This record gives sequence, C-alpha cells and structure tokens, in this order.
Amino acid sequence: MAEKRYKISDSLILDVIDNFKGKKICVIGDIIADVFIFGKPYRLSREAPVVVIRYENEMVCPGSAGNTINNLLTLGAYVYPIGIIGTDSTGDRLIEYFSRFNDIDLDGIIRQKGETITKTRILAGDTHTSKQQVIRIDKDPGLKVSEKLKKRLFKKMDDISKNMDAFILSDYGHGTVDKEIIEYLKTNAKDKIIVGDSRYNLKNYNGITMITPNEAEAYALCSAEEDTDIESVGKTIMGFMELEALWITRGNKGMSLFLKNGDIYHIPISGTDDVTDVTGAGDTVCAAATLSLASGADYYISSLIANFAAGVVVMKRGTATVSPDELKRNIKEWFKANG
Repeated sequence: MAEKRYKISDSLILDVIDNFKGKKICVIGDIIADVFIFGKPYRLSREAPVVVIRYENEMVCPGSAGNTINNLLTLGAYVYPIGIIGTDSTGDRLIEYFSRFNDIDLDGIIRQKGETITKTRILAGDTHTSKQQVIRIDKDPGLKVSEKLKKRLFKKMDDISKNMDAFILSDYGHGTVDKEIIEYLKTNAKDKIIVGDSRYNLKNYNGITMITPNEAEAYALCSAEEDTDIESVGKTIMGFMELEALWITRGNKGMSLFLKNGDIYHIPISGTDDVTDVTGAGDTVCAAATLSLASGADYYISSLIANFAAGVVVMKRGTATVSPDELKRNIKEWFKANG
C-alpha cells in the first residue's frame, strides 16, 4: 500500500483510532447544505429534448466545512464548529441535523439573516439501478462576514482555543476563512495542530502545520504545468511554504506525503478505483488525518488512516462519513489480504 519507513502493523493503526474518542477539534469554515433530490426518469419532455424525472425523495446533509464536522463527529471527536449559516429553513435543518449529536458545541455557528449556501444535486435512475447525478444547482446568496460577526467569531476562538487538540480551516471560498483568521490562529494557537483545506487561497496558509490540496490545487499553488512530476511539485511547495507536512490527494493515484525533513511517501489507494461517488471525500480525508494527528499519530500513520477512510466513503453515495468500526474493518481486511 505504501512505502514503509518502518514496519507497520494493523494493531498500531487500530490503537490510534481507539484514541479518537473525545479529542477536541475546532472546525472554522464555510458550512453549507448539500441537498440530494432522487427521482426516476420516466419519459421525454414535450417542452424540450430532456428526460422528465419523477420525484421520489430528498435529503439534506451538511456540506463543505459541515461535512468535515460531520465526519469528525462520526469518528468520535468532540467538535467545536465556527461558521455562518442563514436563518432560512435550510439553516434550521442543518442545526437540527447537528443537534442529534451530543459531542458538539453549536455556540460557534452564527445565524445571519438570509439564505444558507446550498448545493442541490439531482440524481436519477431506475428502481433497481444506482442513481446517477445529472445536474447540480448551486445557490450562493453571498453571505458577508461583517465586522460585528467577525468579532463574534474571534470571541468564540478566544474562549475555546486553549482547550483544543487541533484546528481545521475548511475554506471553500465563501468568505468565512480570511487572512485575518489564519493569522490569528498562527499567533494564538501556534502550539496547536492547524490543518488547512482550501480551494483558492493556499498561499495564505504559509506557516501552519499542514495543508491538504488535491493535485489540481497543488499545481496551481506553485504555478506548475500539469505534466510536472508530482515530487517536483511537492518539493517546490515545501520550499516556499513553511509547513510541517504537505499532503496531496491524487484521486485514483492515491496520495503523496511530503515532510519538512525531506521525506516523501507515495500512498496508493486502499481499495478499488471503481468508486461510487467522490462527493466530500476530501473532507473525510482532512478530518481523519487531523484527528489521527491529535490522537498521537505521526504524519505517515495519519496519512494511512485517512487513506483507509477515503477508501470507505468513496464507495458510498452522496456526502458520506465513515465510522470507527467501518474504518477498522477496512484496515483489518487490507492487512489480511496484503500481510
């Protein structure tokens, strides 16, 4: 599965997972709603050359930073989310969703007048077939983080920072995470694990513990051509970003880990590359890696655990999570098959 810096046993990895319970993780970021509408195609429209889909059901799940929070909760962490959602019914459903968990402090989720950011996916398929996404509709009302709201965010960070085991910055470009918040954490939580998961502003994360870009984001960060060798890309980024670790997710090519001391590890995917759905898999990876680091694992072991977690969620439909039992089962099965 990976280059081995030292002998790895399943018991070593399983012990880390046993330490997940109760670790205190703060997630600061863009909390959105993932809406999934399921239906069955049954005829062609008379109005246009398109298939008409008969509505069957729908579900609303936490997306983006919300998905990271959801994965941490499912894995056993105590989560302190900090973010902004609207005062609409969709925002109500997100609060209702998170309220099912005991291990969450909802005081950091601020309700701002207006609509919640939403990504709506339409999935269609026959009764006995797997439904496929046919279109996605994004609704971004442009919630702005006012100075008043920002003061509330900083107040919450002040209140909890000393007790946190780790912080995750989940930045999807909707404005919750800005340079001021990043600099605040680097100054006031510099002895904590800080992991950055950002789509657009990775250069602002210089000096934190680790960033987790995908391959396209890594190439963009160092302005490299797409055919540039991944090791060259990683070395370039580590050369100008003051990080302890860089972790590049690479789809069906697995992951590449770059450490401050110069070590490089290429970790193939843990399961089949015939995936069901990659929606939100990056959030799972970030959650599992951060929780592993907070539980005492080094970067290499944390990468392995996150890789196994990704191998579970990509086989599920929609914005999915992985439980400790599922994660352990996947690890045990891999070691049984590979020795």
